Formats: sequence, structure tokens, C-alpha cells
Amino acid sequence: MKKIFVIVLLALAAPASAQDTLFADMGGQAGIDRMVDASVDNYLADPRIRDIFADSNMDRIRAEFKVQFCQVAGGGCVYQGHDMAAAHKGLHLTNADFNAVIEDLQDAMDKTGIAFATQNRFLARLAPMQHQVVTR
Repeated sequence: MKKIFVIVLLALAAPASAQDTLFADMGGQAGIDRMVDASVDNYLADPRIRDIFADSNMDRIRAEFKVQFCQVAGGGCVYQGHDMAAAHKGLHLTNADFNAVIEDLQDAMDKTGIAFATQNRFLARLAPMQHQVVTR
């Protein structure tokens, strides 16, 4: 849980605005694509959570993450996939599962050269999703 607590502190960060630079600071769509590919690879290799993805279409998940993360970062994309509660319904995810996903995402951001401060800004925007994903 190396950086998880930072998420809690930043969870009330302001949403994307016209002056938002997060998308650019993450390397634009190419940076987000690299981050998503690295994070999904991490999820599939992580014994704590890889079984969660066992019956999933990983090509579709990668594509949806790329659009969703672009939108979250203020890149102008419009995510039209399932809302988080519907996407995770029946998976019975725990805080430990959520934390493992975030740790793997942080590792992917490190691997793809996203600066720590930029990671925190991005994670702050993802933090509210925990309440929609964790069900037990």
C-alpha cells in the first residue's frame, strides 16, 4: 500500500476544468495507452487479483480503460461503457482487491514515466469509484 493513503487525502480534488493539464501531463492518449497496457499486464500477473479477470474479454477491458482514463484525465474522450457499479456487480470485491488494483496501476504509472505528483492527481479522480466497486 505504498501510495494508497495519498488517494484518500486527495479524494476531494477538483474535477477537470478548461485549464486542466492532467491529460497532457500523463503524456496524452499515447501515455494513457502505455499506462493502461502496463497496468492490465500487472493485473493479469498479480496473484491477488488475476482471477477477477479470468472470464473477462481483456481486449475490450483494455480499450474501455483507455477511453475511461482519457475522460478521467480530462482528455476529451467520452466513456460510454458500463457504470462502475454495473461493471463490478456480482464480483464481491473487497478493499484489498481495490488496493491491489491501485498498487498495480501505480506500478504501471512508475514504469511508464508518469511523475508522482501527476499520479496523485489522477488517482484522486479515481478514488470516488471505490464506493461503486467495493461491495464487501
